[in-house]
Amino acid sequence: MTTARPMGPIEWLLLMTLSVLWGGLFFFNELAIEGFDPFSATMWRAGIAGIALWVYLKLRGLSPPSTMADWRAFLIMGALNNLIPFTLIVWGQTEIDSNLASIFNATIPLFTVLLAHFLTADERLNWHKGLGVVIGIAGVAVVIGPDALDGLDGPMLSQLAVVAATISYAFAGIFGKRMTHYHLAQSAAGMLLGATIMSIPMAFLFGQPLSRSSTVVSLSGIVGLGTISTALAYILYFRIPTSSGATNLLLVALLIPVSAGLMDVWFLGETLTMDALWGMGLIALGVVAVDGRLLGATENR
Repeated sequence: MTTARPMGPIEWLLLMTLSVLWGGLFFFNELAIEGFDPFSATMWRAGIAGIALWVYLKLRGLSPPSTMADWRAFLIMGALNNLIPFTLIVWGQTEIDSNLASIFNATIPLFTVLLAHFLTADERLNWHKGLGVVIGIAGVAVVIGPDALDGLDGPMLSQLAVVAATISYAFAGIFGKRMTHYHLAQSAAGMLLGATIMSIPMAFLFGQPLSRSSTVVSLSGIVGLGTISTALAYILYFRIPTSSGATNLLLVALLIPVSAGLMDVWFLGETLTMDALWGMGLIALGVVAVDGRLLGATENR
């Protein structure tokens, strides 16, 4: 039985890049919901990203997989990693703010560690993974600040929707290990096309995908979601599970608040508070603990 190796420099670079690309996810959602319902936002997001990645496939000279087994895998991955979480998070953000949503989103590694322990042979739960996730989630809460927790008294269904989205992402991270024989662009394009196909009837039945109430702001949110936070991000998405395991990939959820905070400093002129600095330190400690490399080196002395 093989075990998932600790992340090397390339994996760390990919993880940090993903944290930046996904750092604007909740911001783009806030813009999109000004003119789009959750089902329509999901359809357009998946559709824009899917088209962009299919163009990328053509430019790379890659042929899309064509067997029924291929498309069955793409539909499953599209549901777990796109259709379900995209819709639930946008719906949740119509009632709760982005800060609270990002706190819930940071529980992805916790659910992944627990699910991977039962569903995989090489992602067994150990003490440093559990401790690292707990420390990392505590760091996220410190970065966001205690005021965001006031939202816990808000609409319970919206909060549960975002939590359910994180569980779906955890399942997707584990299932994605089965798709490593595809080129990463084929996997990303296939799952997004699958999500688009499934989301079209839902958008027209339960939403208004062609609504004229959309604004420049909401359209910019949709474009940002489809191109930056989806198409570009999923080109990188499948590179980490192939070598480092689903748990390590989903640690990016802990780094998203850090990336978002740094972007606020650079582009909006905001300052980092001591709570933010302490929280970022805890997040870094949690990521190192789950990775296990530093702890392993210490134990071997």
